[in-house]
Amino acid sequence: MILPLDYPTLRVIWWGLMGVLLIGFALTDGFDMGVCALLPFVARTDEERRVVINTVGATWEGNQVWFILGGGAIFAAWPLVYAASFSGFYLAMFLVLSALILRPVAFKYRSKRPNGAWRTFWDWALFVGGFVPALVFGVAVGNVLLGAPFKLDGDLRSTYSGSFLGLFTPLSLICGLLSVAMLLLHGAAWLGVKAERGPILDRARTYGTIAGGFSLVLFAVGGLLIAFGPFGFRIVGAADPGGFSNPLRAVVAAAPGAWLGNYGRYPWMLIAPTLGFAGVAAALIGLWKRSEPLALAASSISAIGIISTVGLSMFPFILPSSADPQSSLTVWNASSSHLTLFIMLLVTVVFLPIILIYTAWVYSVLWGRTSAAALRTDPDLY
Repeated sequence: MILPLDYPTLRVIWWGLMGVLLIGFALTDGFDMGVCALLPFVARTDEERRVVINTVGATWEGNQVWFILGGGAIFAAWPLVYAASFSGFYLAMFLVLSALILRPVAFKYRSKRPNGAWRTFWDWALFVGGFVPALVFGVAVGNVLLGAPFKLDGDLRSTYSGSFLGLFTPLSLICGLLSVAMLLLHGAAWLGVKAERGPILDRARTYGTIAGGFSLVLFAVGGLLIAFGPFGFRIVGAADPGGFSNPLRAVVAAAPGAWLGNYGRYPWMLIAPTLGFAGVAAALIGLWKRSEPLALAASSISAIGIISTVGLSMFPFILPSSADPQSSLTVWNASSSHLTLFIMLLVTVVFLPIILIYTAWVYSVLWGRTSAAALRTDPDLY
């Protein structure tokens, strides 16, 4: 069967779509996590905390669609990546899901009783539901940059030789803290456009400024570690972008500094780290100038830049192996079949615009600031 798009092109398209879904998750559910992590600090009274919760209360469920889409896309388009990562990082995934489960329970149950201790408990549950996933997602990205300790046998069965505590290395912790700082900045910017003006916004501006400063420092430190540390992998010899998916047919070697090689070969990729730094700087200016739309737009740009930096740096690698570089998974050797990718692309072309249009419509209908006055008159608010 002759398809209108060749195999290498479809592989690159799905690599890009996977990045789009991850960025969509970071931009939407990211400010949910940021707001929840900021909740105990930007709100002092029960009324203020209800205001903060209701800035995300109307949309948080829909935002998690991007998380589901991202996981589904990895499963369908990159089954070997799904198998190796989800089995190897099982405990980390379990921790993330446990924290994410806390969030809806806390949203639903927090205001069921007027007891202060009860509400405080659920407020901290919301903090855990925002902080822990942000940290673990960043740590996971750090481990991808390091290479995961797995090995494929002749039947492409994955054996993971690492441990949960082994996930926390200096580089992975920097990536985890960068993820937290990035989403705290994004959450503070979201509060700027959704919470009523007053003490909440003043505190959000303070914590957002701190988070933005840490984002700049951690992004720079992480870049220096990647540049001068023993990190990176390289395909030795010519890759076959149109070949069948079998990681064991390629020759891969560890190559310190290789993650910066793409920027020399494709200088246009430098736009990604530039957007990362410039977006944070512009978000800080927006916070200082009390320009809430600028802060939110810029924090979104910074997240796009930071996430894209990782993907572009590693291309064509998706999940390199530190235990056996030969088992590394790349865009060229770990995808589903040509026909599968094409059919999935047709489905995506139909349904992704629907999701985007529906999401835009929901946000336009539900736009506006949440106020303390509304809490006393609207029975639908948390």
